[in-house]
Amino acid sequence: MIIGVTGDTHNNLKNIQTICSIFNENRADLVLHTGDISLPKSLLAFKELNCPIIAVLGNNDIGDEKHLREASKEFRCEIFCEPHTIEIEDRIITLIHHPELINEEMLEKSDVILHGHTHMHRDEKINGCLIFNPGECAGLMQGKNKIGILDVKNLNTKLLSF
Repeated sequence: MIIGVTGDTHNNLKNIQTICSIFNENRADLVLHTGDISLPKSLLAFKELNCPIIAVLGNNDIGDEKHLREASKEFRCEIFCEPHTIEIEDRIITLIHHPELINEEMLEKSDVILHGHTHMHRDEKINGCLIFNPGECAGLMQGKNKIGILDVKNLNTKLLSF
């Protein structure tokens, strides 16, 4: 399974459109969003995806949580509070916004931890657990925005710039 990884989109509708196109071109089976969508209109822009999206709420989503949850009902989207854990192809993936939530228990029970918040790329293993954040994707500088692809089978990541 191919998972698209993004986060911290912060209402940049132009970038969300590009993100959807890139994930569709790469035939993502699922997109995981690590929070800070910010407004319902930004979440609705993800309707262009050819696959479902699962998101966790970030610190900039809390004020619009009710409206984000309502918007999520309009397409194949689920929104959860962090941390949210899912199992895909026998892999345990934990989705969070805040990396400071990572602790020994989370590292032990997860094969992968995806986070946002820092807007900085991270791709490392700690105690056998992959921790991945593609980095900035809401910026205005062309070529500096990044999203990720995660191949669940072999836990390979790929960084895509736009």
